[in-house]
Amino acid sequence: MAAKLRKSILPHAVLILFSFLFLFPFLWLVMTSLKTPDEIFQLPPNLLPDTFQWSNYAAALETIPFARYMTNTLIICTVNIIGQLFAAPLVAYSISRIPWKGRGIIFSIVVATMILPAQVQLIPQYIIFTKLGWVNTILPLTIGAFFGAPFFIFLLRQFLMGIPTELSEAAKIDGASEIRIYIRIILPILKPALVTVALFSFVWAYVDFMGPLIYLNDSAKWTITLGLQGFQQDHGAQWEKLMAASTIMTLPMIVLYFFGQKYFMQSGSALTGFK
Repeated sequence: MAAKLRKSILPHAVLILFSFLFLFPFLWLVMTSLKTPDEIFQLPPNLLPDTFQWSNYAAALETIPFARYMTNTLIICTVNIIGQLFAAPLVAYSISRIPWKGRGIIFSIVVATMILPAQVQLIPQYIIFTKLGWVNTILPLTIGAFFGAPFFIFLLRQFLMGIPTELSEAAKIDGASEIRIYIRIILPILKPALVTVALFSFVWAYVDFMGPLIYLNDSAKWTITLGLQGFQQDHGAQWEKLMAASTIMTLPMIVLYFFGQKYFMQSGSALTGFK
């Protein structure tokens, strides 16, 4: 027992150290949001403020149209989630469970697009969306979701490859169609992976800065990331308000992680086999 305890001390100590290193920037963000301007630029810097300035949060919410930015962001996130949950499972199911000529080539192309830098696509996409008249709308930020992201297709395909084919064959013997098998059998089994897809879709759309910066010209349509950038440009170095707004911005992602972490682990295990 003592030997096992000694062996576990070092790994746990390393995990605690790395946890602190990852949490420290967020802790600094929160503490900075509760400081006065003088305390922020104090040398040497202190982690904890002398007095917690909770009024910074009220001032940030009064200065930034936070509700409007958050509403715009949540609309974009919701549409992206709907699109990915509709398209990615269909494509993954077709590639993994339905035999048709050329599906291996199509899957290889899907995987290849995962290594294609997003920056390479910016100019062609902007030209296309400009000719379609979609600039200054949310369509360029959402339409791609309805074709399925390559990473989500790959994730769901790996999950589906671990599901025994006997389930589908038994359903076909009972007279079930391919659509019925997909809806009644496959989708319920895919629940952990689908939740992971929804969470990743939300996070990617929520923190996206480049897309809104390129396509949303009207400040009334800005997302929260673009709104924070605009606040910094308009109000200079009011770091206490900016840090307060940034802290509020991170809360939805933290809440989502704690509610969805078990699904992350379940779907992650599917990459090596069906559990």
